[in-house]
Amino acid sequence: MNMKTIGYIRVSTDKQDLNKQRHLLLEHAQRLQVIITEFIEIEISSTKSKEMRKIDELIQKLDRGDLLLVAELSRLGRNMFETLNIINTLLENGIEIVFIRQPELSTYRNSQHVKLLLAIYSYFAESEREFISVRTKQGLEAAKASGKKLGRPSGSPNKKGRALDEFSDQIEELNSIGLPTASIMKIINKQLEVKLSYNTFKKFLEGAH
Repeated sequence: MNMKTIGYIRVSTDKQDLNKQRHLLLEHAQRLQVIITEFIEIEISSTKSKEMRKIDELIQKLDRGDLLLVAELSRLGRNMFETLNIINTLLENGIEIVFIRQPELSTYRNSQHVKLLLAIYSYFAESEREFISVRTKQGLEAAKASGKKLGRPSGSPNKKGRALDEFSDQIEELNSIGLPTASIMKIINKQLEVKLSYNTFKKFLEGAH
C-alpha cells in the first residue's frame, strides 16, 4: 500500500482562516516532494473534545508508514499532556510526523534525537501534572484547616459562580501557571457535589481580572 500524506489543520474560531495553514502545509509538502492526499480541516477551539476536533478521525485514517503534516504542536492538543499522548499514539502506530514550525520534533527523515526530546517533554509534562496535584491537595488541606467548608454553599442554587468563591485562591494559582480553563474545571468539579459548567468557570476567571 502506498504511503498516504494527511494534512491536519485546526484554527480557533477567533483566529485566522484555514487557508493560511493549508498554504503552509502545501508549501512544505512541495519541499519534501510529497503529495498531500487528504486534508482534515476544522475551525474549532482547542478546548473541545478530541472527537469534536477530529483527532480520533485523524488517528483512524492514518496507517503504519503514513505521514502527518501539521503546522505545530499546539494544533493537535489542548495542552501538553494531551498533545504528548496523541504524539505517542501516532508513533506507536508507526506514523511519521512533521511539525512545520517545530522541525526539531519532526520524525520524518529525522534522527533518533526526536524520541529523546519527546521523552524529555513527557517527563516535564508528568512532573508538572504531579506538581499541580500536590499544590491542589495542599490548598485543600489549608482550606480545611482554616475552617472553610468545601463544596457548593447551600442556599444559593441560582448563583453558581458563588460556589467558586471559596476556591478563588486555588483557581487563581492554577490559572497563574497556565493551566487551561477546562483543566481547572475538572480539578475543581471533583470537589463539588454539583458540577459546574465550562462557561461558569470562564466567567469566574474573567471576573477575577
